[in-house]
Amino acid sequence: MAHILVTSGPTRQYLDPVRYLTNASSGRMGSALAAAALDLGHQVTVVTGPVEVAYPQPAKVVQVISTEEMLEVAHGLFADCDGLIGAAAPCDYRPVRIEPSKIAKTGHPLQLELIETEDVVATLGEQKGSRWVVGFALETDDQRLRALAKLERKHCDLIVVNGPEAMHSLENNVEILEPGGTIVAAFSGSKSSVAQKILAIVQQRLIDLPA
Repeated sequence: MAHILVTSGPTRQYLDPVRYLTNASSGRMGSALAAAALDLGHQVTVVTGPVEVAYPQPAKVVQVISTEEMLEVAHGLFADCDGLIGAAAPCDYRPVRIEPSKIAKTGHPLQLELIETEDVVATLGEQKGSRWVVGFALETDDQRLRALAKLERKHCDLIVVNGPEAMHSLENNVEILEPGGTIVAAFSGSKSSVAQKILAIVQQRLIDLPA
């Protein structure tokens, strides 16, 4: 039995007390992956941004808001895990300044200065040691090329490629790439069935390795 860390859902980067940057990630893929891992007998810990979906029992669920919080919590938990499935869609940018009060309308354009947030999977992947990492890459253009670049940069053992239509959908259409760019598998269907197939590949290629 492996202890698998799953990151799931979006994160929020607040501009002021009521407004924030985010994306349409629903957490459904992360929930399905957690359920599939539990079905295989693994221990699962989920670090999730704000979502409305429920995560399966008996997974341990830790809720966070921002990308910084997701990285901090996941980093602390990863030490006790055998592998990571990074299915979350953390917000890639945050404002340089968070206004302490609600930004008032003035009738003029509002300029925001944004900087990149730290990459959760890349940071954990760089420190993985003997553990394994499975990343997700949601791309609109040059999907395989960009996903392969992410696989290498984030030190992933496998990467799951999908498109923007996966966001907030009940279904998913994915390819799984390994280092070198070989397509390990491609399949589509409900997120539950896709998650089961992903976990079967993870089980075969990353968990059931000779001692």
